[in-house]
Amino acid sequence: MLRQYRLSDYRFRLVLWVVVLSALGTLIIGSANHEYQMKQTFGLIAGVVAMILVSLFDYTWLLNFYWLIYLVGSALLVAVLSPLGITRNNATRWINIGFQFQPSDIVKIMLILFFAKFFEMREDRINKLKTILFAILLIGIQLFLVYKEPDLSTTIVVAMMFCVLIFMAGLSYKIICGILVVLIPVMVILMSILMQPEQKLISEYQMKRVYAWLRPDEYPQDAYQQQNSIKAVGSGQLYGKGLNNDDIDSVKNGNFIPETQTDFIFAVAGEELGFIGCCGIVLLEFLIALECLLIGRRAKVLSGTLICAGMASLIFFQSFINISVATGILPNTGITLPFVSNGLTSLISFCIGIGFVLNVGLQTRKY
Repeated sequence: MLRQYRLSDYRFRLVLWVVVLSALGTLIIGSANHEYQMKQTFGLIAGVVAMILVSLFDYTWLLNFYWLIYLVGSALLVAVLSPLGITRNNATRWINIGFQFQPSDIVKIMLILFFAKFFEMREDRINKLKTILFAILLIGIQLFLVYKEPDLSTTIVVAMMFCVLIFMAGLSYKIICGILVVLIPVMVILMSILMQPEQKLISEYQMKRVYAWLRPDEYPQDAYQQQNSIKAVGSGQLYGKGLNNDDIDSVKNGNFIPETQTDFIFAVAGEELGFIGCCGIVLLEFLIALECLLIGRRAKVLSGTLICAGMASLIFFQSFINISVATGILPNTGITLPFVSNGLTSLISFCIGIGFVLNVGLQTRKY
C-alpha cells in the first residue's frame, strides 16, 4: 500500500499549479457569492490534504481492486436515480446520505482508474473485437446512467475521456479510421434527428438550450444566461473591474445569471479579472493537463500512463466545454470549471485524481 519514495521525484510544480488555480477560484467564488467562500476554502484545504495522502499511496496496489472500483461507481450512479437522488433545475445529479455530493464527479476518477487497469490487463488484445466491444459495453452502462440524470455535458466529457484512454492503450489507427468512417455519418443523422421538434433523444429543456444557442433572439427566456455571460466576459476588457466590485450592472450584483459561482464562474472571472485573468486561468488549466502528460510519459507501467492521460483529458475537455459555454461557442450545458467552480465534490475529486498522477510520478522509469 505505502512505499518509500524519493523527495526529488515529487512533482511540486504540479501541486503549485493546482493550489494557485484553486486559490484563485476561491477568490472568484467569494466575489461572486461571499457565502460560499468559506466552504470552498475548507474544500481546498481538504482537497490538498487528500491529494498529498493519495500521492503517497501505491496506485498499482489499489488497481488490483479495479472491478470493485467499477461496481462501486456503478452503484453510486444507480443511487442517484433512486429515492436518494436530489433534483434541482430539472436534473437529478446529487444524493444525500447525511451530506450532499455529486457522484458523477467521483465516478470520473474511478473510471480512469478502472480502465487504466482494464486496458493494461488486455494490452496484447486491445485490437481484438471482443476487447473493444467489452470496453464499450462497460463504459456504455455508466454513460447511460449519467445521461439519465440527465447530465449530457458529463456524458460527453466521459465519452471523450474514454476515447483518449483506449487510444493511449494502443488501439490501431486502422480501427480508429474505420470507427470515424461510421461515426461521422451517424453523427450527422443524429443531429438531424435532434433538430426535429418531436425528437425524444434529449429532454425538452436541453433542446431549448440548443435552439437558444442557435437562435437567441427567438428564445430570449432560454438564451439570457449565456448572452449575459458573453456580455460579462467582454465587459471586463483587458484588466477587468476588480474582484468584489460593487457595480450595479455587474453580472453578479445585478443577478443577471443565477448561481454564478458554479457553471458560469468564468463569466465572473472575465468581468472582474479581464482578458489577462481569463488567460491566466486557461494557462493554469493547460499547465496542469500538460504536467499530467509529461508524468505519464515516464510511467513504469501502462496503467500509470493511462491514469495521467485520463486526468489530462478530463481536465482539458471539461475546461473546454465550461469556457466554451460561458463564451457562447457551445450550447448552454451545466458543468464545472476544474479547480475553479464552486463545489466540494468536484474540487476534492480532481485533487484526488491529481494525487494519483503524483504517485505515478514517484514511480517512473529510471533511465
